[in-house]
Amino acid sequence: MRKNFGAKSWIYPMPVLIVATYGPDGAPNAMNAAWGGIYDTDEVMICLSHDHKTTVNIKERGAFTVSFATAEYVAACDYVGIVSANDVPDKFARAGFHATKSELVDAPLIDELPVALECELIRFNEDGICIGRIVNASADVSVLDSDGNVDTGKVNPILFDSIAENYATFGKVVGVAFSEGNKIGE
Repeated sequence: MRKNFGAKSWIYPMPVLIVATYGPDGAPNAMNAAWGGIYDTDEVMICLSHDHKTTVNIKERGAFTVSFATAEYVAACDYVGIVSANDVPDKFARAGFHATKSELVDAPLIDELPVALECELIRFNEDGICIGRIVNASADVSVLDSDGNVDTGKVNPILFDSIAENYATFGKVVGVAFSEGNKIGE
């Protein structure tokens, strides 16, 4: 038996994405983007309202970074999602974040968040969908495994559960993608 809930945006859990930009004065800004993900093999999409300071910054600078929020910085990542830079211009600093300028796009990398996508703006759709080309994916060496790959366990990214309206971390690994070890019926 099932219970019907009606039309709900229940694709969950969602990654918690922190979008960072520079303002006209060169000050870093960040916001928690509730909805976003991969748009194409080298593109991301993020739903952004036209009145966000981040939206204005992306349109002016043509670039942004997308970092993955972590359990260690859940409070700071939540803070930049509930406080507007239109009201609190120094919210990046108040969150306790520090910025390093990307070498490849005109946007800041957030030092505290170890994995980021560095993106250049492709376009904004009429409905507020921001589409960016991934120029580079970067990771702090502290979250790499012995083979030099990103170790998700070291990153400890958080997810947003839109049903319970809370943050959680990844669960345990239950299988390897594209592996013949994942057999049905055995």
